[in-house]
Amino acid sequence: MGFPKPPIGNQVRHILIIFSIFLFSFISISCTSSSSSSSTTSTDNTTTTGLFVTVGQSGTILTSPDGTTWTSGTSGTTNYLNGVTYGNNTFVTVGNSGTFLTSPDGNSWTKRTSVTSKSLVGVTYGNGLFVTVGWKGTILTSSDGNSWTKRTSVTSKSLDGVTYGNGLFVTVGYWGSSGIIFTSPDGITWTERNSGTSNTLVGVTYGNGLFVTVGQSGTVLTSSDGTTWTSRTSGTTEDLYGGVTYGNSTFVTVGSSGVILTSPDGTTWTERTYGTFENLHGVTYGNGLFVTVGNLGNIYTSSDGTSWTTRTTGTSNHLVGVTYSQ
Repeated sequence: MGFPKPPIGNQVRHILIIFSIFLFSFISISCTSSSSSSSTTSTDNTTTTGLFVTVGQSGTILTSPDGTTWTSGTSGTTNYLNGVTYGNNTFVTVGNSGTFLTSPDGNSWTKRTSVTSKSLVGVTYGNGLFVTVGWKGTILTSSDGNSWTKRTSVTSKSLDGVTYGNGLFVTVGYWGSSGIIFTSPDGITWTERNSGTSNTLVGVTYGNGLFVTVGQSGTVLTSSDGTTWTSRTSGTTEDLYGGVTYGNSTFVTVGSSGVILTSPDGTTWTERTYGTFENLHGVTYGNGLFVTVGNLGNIYTSSDGTSWTTRTTGTSNHLVGVTYSQ
């Protein structure tokens, strides 16, 4: 789910994630009217397994087979890349000004024709469909990651995160005075749900029969069906704009000032200490490993979500989205 996301305060923002670039990263992002990854069987002969991919500032793309050693790739763009996912044997990353890039292997990337100039923030794959969301309620879908269709927006509010689980797409975001949640069985028709919070919602994931969304001021909401949501006590007031993931029977969410929280059930959360105060903007799980990325090229890995190890990346660019190909 995301890219340098903002400290979610009382600022008026169209999208939490981009606003954080102004406050935390001091990077100006211009948008003209602006994770969960999944894999499936494909008729494509190209198969990619066991690769972490992270994206971010100035078109930065890094890859790693093990989360330890990272290699810089060439994206062919200088636009901020805000989200990345994997499905149908294809990596898809999205970014500012409607940027779309695809890759069969995480190394060679192709720019795709966009049907929007709006900034795209979150992207996911499920049920044979890529779905990306962004500014001004933008929702686009694609079966292959190459050709995209603009869907009728059901909101003028900005959408920050999107996931797929239990036959349902769920997207979250913010506008004005309330966190918003929409669900869809097909990525085309969307229904607004009552979040019960006025805080910005940024990241969302599905695991162990539960949807979990996180956001401003330590906000955590859970739902078994995507329709009815319950507020949980996270134990922090830090902004959880780095999203949330599930793996190894554990939910992990990250955010401002290097906060990391873990939970076995989405209800009870524990803050972890690992020695950094840099903002974290993305988190994923794959091959027995949690990987979180953030400001100044920082990457940390953990097998259990509790003990974290710093990894060398070779870049000082901010990293935002991260995914794993299974």
